Amino acid sequence: MLSAAAARASRSALRFASKSPAVHARAFSASPASLGLNSLHTFTDEEEMLRDAVRKFANEVVAPRVRQMDEAESMDPAVIQGLFEQGLMGIETSADHGGAESSFTAAVIAIEELAKVDPSVSVLCDVHNTLVNTIFRKYATPEQKDKWLPQLAESKLGSFCLSEAASGSDAFALQTRAEKKGDKYVINGTKMWITNSSEAEIFLVFANVDPSKGYKGITCFVVTKDMGIKIAKKEEKLGIRASSTCVLNFDDVEVPEENIIGGVGKGYKLAIEILNEGRIGIAGQMLGLAQGAFDKAVPYTYQRKQFGKPIGEFQGMAFQFAEVATEIEAARLLTYNAARRKEEGKSFTMEAAMAKWYASVVAQKASGAAIEWAGGVGFTRETGIEKFWRDSKIGAIYEGTSNIQLQTIAKFIQKQYS
Repeated sequence: MLSAAAARASRSALRFASKSPAVHARAFSASPASLGLNSLHTFTDEEEMLRDAVRKFANEVVAPRVRQMDEAESMDPAVIQGLFEQGLMGIETSADHGGAESSFTAAVIAIEELAKVDPSVSVLCDVHNTLVNTIFRKYATPEQKDKWLPQLAESKLGSFCLSEAASGSDAFALQTRAEKKGDKYVINGTKMWITNSSEAEIFLVFANVDPSKGYKGITCFVVTKDMGIKIAKKEEKLGIRASSTCVLNFDDVEVPEENIIGGVGKGYKLAIEILNEGRIGIAGQMLGLAQGAFDKAVPYTYQRKQFGKPIGEFQGMAFQFAEVATEIEAARLLTYNAARRKEEGKSFTMEAAMAKWYASVVAQKASGAAIEWAGGVGFTRETGIEKFWRDSKIGAIYEGTSNIQLQTIAKFIQKQYS
């Protein structure tokens, strides 16, 4: 027998259903598609075409050069030229400024597809698009956009110069100074671990114009290579070796006042906001890397026979494939979700941190497992599988270490529950 309260609730529900059948149907029977809800694997026609084009470029132009570039620790100029010719260096940039005027997710897709073949090429494209171009698009004056964005979309590589010897995770401890002299600023200091720095021609340099104000003196300057930037040292790295990472010296480098982006003392704000977006790009790179390693190793296991059958058919191997494939898919959904939230104007800082942290974890696991799945062949440089593992380690370090990502996530949890 129903209790009095339950009976009243039941009668109320019946009245709702009988009096408002249309409303009831709309509220409980509408399909997700009719409500405009889609899976995270739903892309626009433009995004799908971009994926196909980048995949073709990566396989036909990049793939034949990967091992040589890795061994030489140098990016083939033909690859950089090809990225520009394919329209991949101004993905979100407006058509008026020579860009493709596409979505942020499209940029992440391009980064992911390139990383499946070579994470070094992927990060070159990533930093150029998600950091350099984005700062110009979001914070530059109309005159600055007209001057710099067409160059960045069509021919000149960009570089983002924030890190120093004493300011890695603590980015605002930077020591590079910019002193105002007339209508110019004179920059002195050293930057370290700067991506794209060997090939770049346009640099976004963060320097402090007033150390007494602490991080509120940090300002972003546009500096071109011909202004006197000196490449002091090119780092010899474990992975992403074709991607140039250099020490840069600034000795009395004069920069016009008009080259300040976002205003004096606003550099710290630019850096925080841009790095949040950049982390989604790194998540895309690590995601592509994990998939690339998986795609290289698994087919081999169905060709290699031991004990009378392909080694991939043994349950011990098959379960490993299933586990890693699931983790790659989870990283993909975290990455796409963060990208879509950013596009929709929703908060995405925590989601970006989650995507970046988890994708870097999965990249290391997938690439390490891929070597073991391929056995002795996977351990040789000839197959390229071991390169994915070497390249994966940087994902836990640059654009915010894994500990920084976990700290960011933990702060959101504390805010929600404390």
